[in-house]
Amino acid sequence: MILTTLINGNRQTRELGEGLYVIGRGEGCRIRLDAPEVSERHAILTIRGDQARLEDLHSANGTYVNGDMLTESATLTSSTVVQIGPVMLRVSSAPAVEEPAERQVEAPEARPEETPEPETSPIDPYYTDVKRQIQRELLRRLDLKRLTLSGVDKDGLETTARTKIREIIDEVMDVGRLPEGIDPDILEQDVFNEAMRLGPLEDLLADDSVSEIMVNGPEKIYVERNGKLELSAQQFTDEASVMAIIERIVAPLGRRIDESQPYVDARLQDGSRVNAIIPPLALSGPTITIRKFSKEALTTADFIRFGTWNQAAADFMRLCVELRKNIIVAGGTGSGKTTLLNLLSGFIPHRERIVTIEDAAELKLQQPHVVRLESRPANIEGKGAVTIRDLVRNALRMRPDRIIVGECRGGESLDMLQAMNTGHDGSLTTVHANSPRDVISRLETMVLMSGMELPSKAIRDQIASAVDIIIHEARLSDGSRKVMAISEVTGMEGSQIVMQDLFVFEQTGIDERGRILGRFKPTGLMPSFYDQLSTRGVNLDPRMFQS
Repeated sequence: MILTTLINGNRQTRELGEGLYVIGRGEGCRIRLDAPEVSERHAILTIRGDQARLEDLHSANGTYVNGDMLTESATLTSSTVVQIGPVMLRVSSAPAVEEPAERQVEAPEARPEETPEPETSPIDPYYTDVKRQIQRELLRRLDLKRLTLSGVDKDGLETTARTKIREIIDEVMDVGRLPEGIDPDILEQDVFNEAMRLGPLEDLLADDSVSEIMVNGPEKIYVERNGKLELSAQQFTDEASVMAIIERIVAPLGRRIDESQPYVDARLQDGSRVNAIIPPLALSGPTITIRKFSKEALTTADFIRFGTWNQAAADFMRLCVELRKNIIVAGGTGSGKTTLLNLLSGFIPHRERIVTIEDAAELKLQQPHVVRLESRPANIEGKGAVTIRDLVRNALRMRPDRIIVGECRGGESLDMLQAMNTGHDGSLTTVHANSPRDVISRLETMVLMSGMELPSKAIRDQIASAVDIIIHEARLSDGSRKVMAISEVTGMEGSQIVMQDLFVFEQTGIDERGRILGRFKPTGLMPSFYDQLSTRGVNLDPRMFQS
């Protein structure tokens, strides 16, 4: 295939072989277009035989094919004109004819395309084939079972593996079998990562700009940057490699994944949350979703800088935690509930004993007196499961000053409410809900999941007396995460729970880049416990609640 690019009157041609070509202005793109209107990873071009297909990667300014914005993948012909920012592109099976003058468009000043990237990249089929052969030879030479039984530790195993990989690559180079353009050092690191660590995920995990990693089978790895999804240039060798990575993640945690248990929740050493699901449930191949967490705990100042909330809301929530108010953080998937829960837990005084209960331990508390509990799934015989509810009950006998449950999603909600009502004030948890009011109905539903046939009025009485503050957080359309409301549960009126919003986020518009504009403001209502603060020696400026 011949790729022809036209920018500011400058025409360049380049021959392309079979494979995937990421188009954008990022350094990792195989087709680099250096223009401000072009996204870091703008589109992906797939060439198979004499067919070329183009797909937009959720770019900021869009990709246009024959003047129409591309909304799904499209097959390109020699008469197809693609426009990406100021650049015109055409893919043909023969050298392109001159572009008619009327088809040329004026474009802003931009530099011609830089020197093309090396032909071989981690997604080149030849590179993948070489890597696969070296991995097979490594497994043949590296007797993992013998090394493990002989007492070799992890560091010793990795050192041995790296030595064997280097030997294999040197032998291939000595006989002239290593294709030109392949960097042996990069090849060595890629093979080592896939054989002993997390393969192509290692670079993505080390990239601080990536907040989430989604592996959709061996050939498609998507990442989230700044709240936006984009296709990564990384790939696994095959499905077996993805399965090996999943096993490497779950095995140290005592968990398993196979056809009888084809999905699992786990965590990485840094606390990042992992979910994996495999065939026959995952039709597109083994699928991994990794929710990364910041290497450094976010502070109140970070939340204010990000626009998640303001200083007045931060001061009020610090006061609520110190006054041992029971707090529920609510929101949808990916809204930042766990991150906010981690921040709130940092307000707990260091002299108190804290018990955390989670499915996969993610919270990183800085206090010295913390007991971390983690649930356990059933073994291969279907026995030995320890649920969140079991751990909540056990935590009540551990003399906790605070109980923090990573997420209430079932019958443990009843035990959590009872703990809040029986002297364990200051407890914190998260709930999936779309609004503060929705939290109440969700709690009612989850209490019924405990198997206790309680009347609705009794459940609402429990909720009204147990829950003090509900914080609702959401991820908006521009990818930003904001606290939408801080609400107080004030009691019961008849059979209904009464709530009042103390702080809310008010959206005022959207700027030219698609970012949400708005402000976080008080509603003018005072918390019901304001009059009690003076008796506790707390002086709170009432102006922070004024609209």
